[in-house]
Amino acid sequence: MSTRLSSAHAPTRLRDAWIALTGLSAVFLFEMLDNSVLNVALPTIGRELHASTLELQWVTGAYSVVFGALMLVFGAVADRFGRRRVMLVGLVLLGLASLATILVTSAGALIAVRAVMGVAAAMTTPGSMALAFRLFEEQGLRIRAMTVISTAGLIGLAIGPTAGGFVLAVAPWQALLLINVPIAVLALISIRVGVPVDRIEDLHPDRIDVAGAVLGTATLVGALVTPTLFVELGGATWQAWAGLGATLLAGALFVWRERTAAQPMLDLRLLARPLVASGLAYKATAGLAVSGLSYMTTLQLQFVWGWPPSLAAIATLPQVVVLLASGRFVGPFVERVGLTRAAWASAAAVVSGLAVFALGSRAGYAWVFVALVLVAAGMRVVGVVAGNNVLQGLPSNRTSIGSALVGTSSEVANGIGIAVIGTVLATLVSGSIASTSPTPEQLSQLQDGITAAGLILTAIATLLVIVGIRRSRTRRPAPTA
Repeated sequence: MSTRLSSAHAPTRLRDAWIALTGLSAVFLFEMLDNSVLNVALPTIGRELHASTLELQWVTGAYSVVFGALMLVFGAVADRFGRRRVMLVGLVLLGLASLATILVTSAGALIAVRAVMGVAAAMTTPGSMALAFRLFEEQGLRIRAMTVISTAGLIGLAIGPTAGGFVLAVAPWQALLLINVPIAVLALISIRVGVPVDRIEDLHPDRIDVAGAVLGTATLVGALVTPTLFVELGGATWQAWAGLGATLLAGALFVWRERTAAQPMLDLRLLARPLVASGLAYKATAGLAVSGLSYMTTLQLQFVWGWPPSLAAIATLPQVVVLLASGRFVGPFVERVGLTRAAWASAAAVVSGLAVFALGSRAGYAWVFVALVLVAAGMRVVGVVAGNNVLQGLPSNRTSIGSALVGTSSEVANGIGIAVIGTVLATLVSGSIASTSPTPEQLSQLQDGITAAGLILTAIATLLVIVGIRRSRTRRPAPTA
């Protein structure tokens, strides 16, 4: 498989590419740190900017929707015009948008800044995986490099809320976004110095399919926003169903366009390749489980059991510890059992964690503990292996859009997980779950709803793993062009 540098110039050790890996890790750190560090400041932002509940929701939502919807487009752009070039432009945009926070005086202006930061994330985050993959020729080094990068992101996710709280104690909330400026500068310098310019022969020669890009973006916007409509407005509202209908229509038109275009943005035949299909299925499994378990654990600990937020935060520490401590074991585990077995085994661990939570959470915290550990351990492996499999299964000039597909599958699965839980609770629980004095009947209904939602998510995740296993068994040799 001809990619990246020639074999003679490809690094043979991680330390040989430490400058590049520093920059790529900084990119992933930004993506994972961003929303987690900002969430703790939402009450402060609401007070200072006189923001409504809806505006506060879009302070984080604007970033997530724009990021998720544009990853495929910028993945296609990067494969055609240069992965390094697109990432550098995105980092400049990130730095400027973060600096613009100083000028923000209204919620609307902050939402606009967050949307621009979402564009920057869509330009940079998929490239971190694609460029890491292209740096190395040897499979084991690729796995280790992706593990290093993902560890940096997980550190950001883990420390974000705590770090944000400390910063707010001594500085204004704007400082939480200004943190992105030095991260962007570090990444910009490291990638410019450490990552070689894309060779012309490694780029995709086709021009951009503008119609496909528009339809694909519309489909993803709908897929990311519609679940929120079902959760917030309920399944009986016309707005939620109209959003679903518009999303399905846009998706159908996108598929038609990509199947009939002479030069499609995304060749849908690539999705049928065994490594690609199985990798995306496993990654969606992890995304579904992580978002669903996080939401259900909060409901279980704080709403059903009445634990204070501080105790609930301590109760989720096992997941953080496993995510951070298990990085050193990912490479040896994959080398020992092989990529295919590591992928389905880790995905099965994620499903098992969901099942343990659904069936046992009402019995006590010990079951929640086991669920958190299983999902974290499985996610740690599947996040690296699934991404590697997708990139390995694609032609060498499609690595950026392949990386974007991995991120998009996870983002969409996140939305589906939240939508399933919200819809089940809206159906089974009478009144608001946020009531200051819930009745015993409401608590019983909420517990039943959590169990039902957990079982539904387990069933969906199981189907995804079965798809992944079946597709991986039809594996063909990796493409060479």
